[in-house]
Amino acid sequence: MNAGRRIRNKAQAAKGRITERLGRKTRNRRLQREGRADRASGNLKQSIDKARDAFRR
Repeated sequence: MNAGRRIRNKAQAAKGRITERLGRKTRNRRLQREGRADRASGNLKQSIDKARDAFRR
């Protein structure tokens, strides 16, 4: 997996966790949804890259 992509995907997942927690603390459902979506998207991209690397070997 490309190091740049790995960092970008982990950063997106971390941003999602932070946004979701902020939404919980402020009781803002929109922030919670955005955070959940960012986290899921970052994790999905990481999984895709791991699978892609597994097939390259």
